[in-house]
Amino acid sequence: MRWLDVPPLWLAGFVAAAWLQAAQFAFGLSFGGAWAEFLAGILVGGGILLALLAITEMRRQQTTVIPHQTPSRLVQSGIFSRTRNPIYLGDVLILAGFVLWFDAVLSLPLIPVFLWVLEKRFVIPEEDRMRRTFRADWARYEQKVRRWV
Repeated sequence: MRWLDVPPLWLAGFVAAAWLQAAQFAFGLSFGGAWAEFLAGILVGGGILLALLAITEMRRQQTTVIPHQTPSRLVQSGIFSRTRNPIYLGDVLILAGFVLWFDAVLSLPLIPVFLWVLEKRFVIPEEDRMRRTFRADWARYEQKVRRWV
């Protein structure tokens, strides 16, 4: 079952919840027009771009992108020089974009809840593995690069 516990499935579930809320329980609330759709496109596109940049860099460094596995290398280059969690940050941006796109006003609280789920289920355990595996290199990296932005 652990292979089912991956961020894309969590993201899909949260996106589905936002869509359901917008479709069934909108209560006449709206973000209002074209600006929301434009921003939604920027957020979804930016989230996809962040994830692709991170995956490309991890592949270039020949290490795993699977969340529950210990990477063979500590990737500090590319997008990882700006954020320690570009794929998860991309997932949060994608969710925020879909909330805007669906006009799911009441789903706004899903964004910090999703961030919390990612942090508890993936980020903290991954950082613990990295800390044990890469010790001093991780300590320097952790001091130099923020977790999110």
